[in-house]
Amino acid sequence: MRPFLVYTASRLGLFAVTLGVLYLIGLHNALWLIVTSFVVSGIASYVLLSKQRDAVSEQISKGRRG
Repeated sequence: MRPFLVYTASRLGLFAVTLGVLYLIGLHNALWLIVTSFVVSGIASYVLLSKQRDAVSEQISKGRRG
């Protein structure tokens, strides 16, 4: 369960940081702020959180095997 929690917390943290940075640089429209933060944090998490994602995948596959 721990790798899943670490990965989820990392994704949420990355989204929050992206949201804050985009707001500070001048993106104040709420819809565009959320959509852009979602896209940017998704791309960043694909690159930055690969180890955590692999750990979650391994945990899921071990759970299915027995």
